[in-house]
Amino acid sequence: MDASRLHLSAETTEAPESAQKAQNTLNTQTLQKPPQNLDEPQGQVQGQGVEVEVEMDNTCDFAANGGQMDTAQDLNAPTASDAQPTDAPTAAKKNSDLGFLNYLMSPIVEIIVGQGENETTLTAHQTLLLESPFLAEMVNKFSETEPRRIELPHEHVDAFGCFLQFQYTRDYTSKPTTGQDAKVSDGSGEQLLKHARVYTLAEKLRIPALKVLAHTKIHRVNSSPRGEIEYARYVYTHTSVDDVMLRKPIARFWATRSHVLRHGVEGEFKRLCLDVPDFSYEVLALVLENKEKRSQDNKTESESGARTSGRKRQRGGQ
Repeated sequence: MDASRLHLSAETTEAPESAQKAQNTLNTQTLQKPPQNLDEPQGQVQGQGVEVEVEMDNTCDFAANGGQMDTAQDLNAPTASDAQPTDAPTAAKKNSDLGFLNYLMSPIVEIIVGQGENETTLTAHQTLLLESPFLAEMVNKFSETEPRRIELPHEHVDAFGCFLQFQYTRDYTSKPTTGQDAKVSDGSGEQLLKHARVYTLAEKLRIPALKVLAHTKIHRVNSSPRGEIEYARYVYTHTSVDDVMLRKPIARFWATRSHVLRHGVEGEFKRLCLDVPDFSYEVLALVLENKEKRSQDNKTESESGARTSGRKRQRGGQ
């Protein structure tokens, strides 16, 4: 074998030996490297599927640092034990709804309203009825062996339905409007009567908030003279003498505008005055009061004018 072939064979033999030595050195360094701390957060991040967003951030940092992992961010990463429960706000919301849930979990009461052909059976949760002292007295008389039933033969079905709607929603509807303060046109007076019935029912059931709401809705209705007469008749025959929320405005309305409105409904106005003496008296009292006030004002103006004229004449005489 010539020298060139021997030299090539020697280089070929040394190459695997150098590779083997390099591999042995790498294995020795790997064995001498201390084991990775299993408590480090990056081990948890890599092992938990829920921390996908953290893994993506670490991957971006790894690429930005030229292949070096940024361990400072991993050390501050939250662990599974540090995570806050995600259902805490939901639990708080449920607690805020427990009051209404208590209403819904109370027993169902059967309420028979009206009589004859107008008799209607309604149902409501018992706890909502207890807000009315009038109905609470009836509920407290229930026995375990008898059905939970309340009979109200003299009440108006629509008015009581508005009461139940108010108990559940804190409002009741009468007619769709375009806004909260929108005026409702009521030529027949039915809308005025509906709110007036709710008002008197709220007075009987002793629900002040419903009474105020009905009073507010009454002032949003634009009615006709005939509707105003029917409304006045109902109020003066279904409210107490000392009522001021409805009676006084009605009397004031007719005392100031009866000379204009009565021409179209003179017959109905006359019958109202004859049938309801309280209405006639209060309207007449306000008419006389206004007339007396005008007379007093005219007298005051005349006296003031006379004094002014006298001073002018006196100065002229001097």
